[in-house]
Amino acid sequence: MGVDLVDITAKRAALTPNRIAFEDALTGRTLSYAQLEDRCARAAAVLASLGVMREDRVAILCRNRIEFFEIMFACAKLGAIFVPLNWRSPAAELSALVADCGAKLVVFGADDAETGRSLGGVSLALDDGYEAALADASPLTADRRWPGDATWFLMYTSGTTGQPKGVIQTYQMSVVNAFHVGEAFDLRDGDTTLNFLPLFHSAGIQLVTIPTLIAGGTVVVLPGFDESRALALMPRLDIFFGVPAVYQQLALHPEFESADLERVRSWGCGGAPLADVLVERYAAKGVKVCNGYGMTETGPTAFIAMKEDALQKIGSVGKPLMLLDVRIVDADGNDVPAGESGEIWMRGPGLTPGYWKKPEETAKAFTADGWLKSGDIGRRDADGCYYVAGRIKEMYISGGENVYPAEVENVLARHPSILETAIIGVADEKWGEVGHAFIMLRPDAAPVTAAEVIQFCRANVAGYKTPRHVTFVDEFPRTAAGKIRKHLLAPAPNAPTR
Repeated sequence: MGVDLVDITAKRAALTPNRIAFEDALTGRTLSYAQLEDRCARAAAVLASLGVMREDRVAILCRNRIEFFEIMFACAKLGAIFVPLNWRSPAAELSALVADCGAKLVVFGADDAETGRSLGGVSLALDDGYEAALADASPLTADRRWPGDATWFLMYTSGTTGQPKGVIQTYQMSVVNAFHVGEAFDLRDGDTTLNFLPLFHSAGIQLVTIPTLIAGGTVVVLPGFDESRALALMPRLDIFFGVPAVYQQLALHPEFESADLERVRSWGCGGAPLADVLVERYAAKGVKVCNGYGMTETGPTAFIAMKEDALQKIGSVGKPLMLLDVRIVDADGNDVPAGESGEIWMRGPGLTPGYWKKPEETAKAFTADGWLKSGDIGRRDADGCYYVAGRIKEMYISGGENVYPAEVENVLARHPSILETAIIGVADEKWGEVGHAFIMLRPDAAPVTAAEVIQFCRANVAGYKTPRHVTFVDEFPRTAAGKIRKHLLAPAPNAPTR
């Protein structure tokens, strides 16, 4: 048995019934904790009336909205398993996921009604009859404790490679994650945070919404990221968490320099490394953005840099959080000395027990003694701070030397015309592999050529790390976390010099 989680909405309704749990950023509608508990208990009764029982899967397809969490907590009250779906995916992909999890019910919002209905089976429309159904239902009296080792929800990894896998998320993982978020962000009773990251990604749920609700704070919900609204809301927020693309959009906004950011006590970034130049841009406004690292498999919070290290150790994701052990190992699973690179292995009570109905994939991901093999390359410095260089599969070997694309991408981010870069290794007759840089320019960028990009690299990194090929793009294919899906970048060299 794991560490049990108490029924969050019921307990919060008992402790702080009149405090605001949720606020809709567009309409101003609010729900107190007492109202939230009542609606979640009624939603559980509605699900039960549609045939949902313990361990049945309930899929949901909608944008960020309060009702998403009502269904999520309703599933917990029933012991059912909640399955968020990616509304950016076509119906064919979603049908495969619905079949993989064996969903008993599909819940959907108006924006995705056509796709939701096409998935077949029993369905529930959030914008057509849901409110009436809640009004007619009697609140379900449920078990007030949720078993720690039971599955609360499945997060299908969007993945930069391969097929999606359903990562099991237990109640214990939420307990550990809430503890880690509280530790890393100094989360306090009554704090306010903003929910806008996609809810089919673990960060949208766990960073930092569920921990804020456990702490009795207020979650302001935006349907999706809107930099103007986000900047306008900053004077009300205590904690802000985003991915690099979000920080980039905020920094590009014309009102960024005049924005009031003083209220926000803690700033976190994850999903991908935040470019050094962006860390410095925010620091100029008195903001210390702390880089973090985690995976869907780690619940997700694993590392968050301390504020005092945010500028002294730019690029570091800090030290492992309290309930997590970490190793950096070589190809044979042996620990490497400080300063050397290797694969990040993690172990602790906040890790997933595995992948939904995929025992072979689970066995590949873990060692016999429970270490999760992340597939990411990292190193630890002499002070115990960690740095993440990217996926092992992204590393390439040029002239016998290992090249980590993230290092070169970070350098190119300092070029005044470059907004973002993705580098992949491509075959080369002479060197074995060389770098191919895909570059997105700033909207107001001065013209730059491929040769100039290569020259800029040569002046800042070793020759073997300098990309040989450069392709300019208007946009990148991305995952829900904002990570660039590098396997979808097609090599089309236009600068064959080296």
